[in-house]
Amino acid sequence: MEGIVKKYQQKFKKIREEMNRWDELQSRLISQFRNASSIIERLQIIQDSKNYGSLISVGGIEVAVLRKQLESLQAFLLSMKKTVEDFHGIVLCLEKIHRDGKQLVKGGSNQLTLKQLQQRVGVKPTLADCLDGLMLLHDMHNSEYALKVSLVSALSPLAVKPSTSDLGSLQQLLVDQPNIPKEEVQYIFEIIFAEEIC
Repeated sequence: MEGIVKKYQQKFKKIREEMNRWDELQSRLISQFRNASSIIERLQIIQDSKNYGSLISVGGIEVAVLRKQLESLQAFLLSMKKTVEDFHGIVLCLEKIHRDGKQLVKGGSNQLTLKQLQQRVGVKPTLADCLDGLMLLHDMHNSEYALKVSLVSALSPLAVKPSTSDLGSLQQLLVDQPNIPKEEVQYIFEIIFAEEIC
């Protein structure tokens, strides 16, 4: 039993690495989203010739500025798509770790009973704690990934019909990561690594 718990703890260490990567991607995505939002907010201003003042005498300036802004927006949208794909890679990794974790208790000829899964040895987590933690972490991140896909998809239509309040709401949802309650994630890690804390 203790050996299986150690294997689970190794899996959670791998998850911790993936969550560090997630945090880096989150910062990158927020930055990309803010940049894209800024361009979208500028598009209406750019398309109004009154905003060019004396520069309006430069032939084709409106078209050139608009084209450049649209190219920049396209680049940010593509980079956001790549970042979202990286999030998906982490979700797939968490799914594999969860699946492998279930195999640890199902594999072999010795099927563990519910009582064995809930058995606690000292401050070590139970096998049920480990399985539940793996499932919760995967579910949280999978739900958050789905939200990120929706938020990034919602950004493109706003380029055609910009709304500052919609942009602000989408950005706030992205920053908040509502599907990943930090205190719950911390609690899972405290249970799994209880003996290291003591």
